[in-house]
Amino acid sequence: QVQLVESGGGLVQPGGSLRLSCAASGTIFSINAMGWYRQAPGKQRELVAAITSSGSTNYADSVKGRFTISRDNAKNTVYLQMNSLKPEDTAVYYCHYSAITLPSGSWGQGTQVSVSS
Repeated sequence: QVQLVESGGGLVQPGGSLRLSCAASGTIFSINAMGWYRQAPGKQRELVAAITSSGSTNYADSVKGRFTISRDNAKNTVYLQMNSLKPEDTAVYYCHYSAITLPSGSWGQGTQVSVSS
């Protein structure tokens, strides 16, 4: 089992920045992928950004150039730096972990990000 704990959400004005963190604990497989998804009211959950344990990254087109995903493998922690936030970025952001030893993956509890003036 892998447990994920997110932090860093909140309310920010358009154009502002936030940094999300997600710490993983439990049985962590060294080769894995961690990422951030988001779900806005009435919409499906969508991938925002993902990063493998080797450092390969993938971003949704809507956040390219504004968001940066990074990780600290020693701390089993993934970060999402969000800059130039827009109202349409408002959603609950979920951390996700996946590995060959846990193909169904594991989800965090979610953290609310609200972008409003």
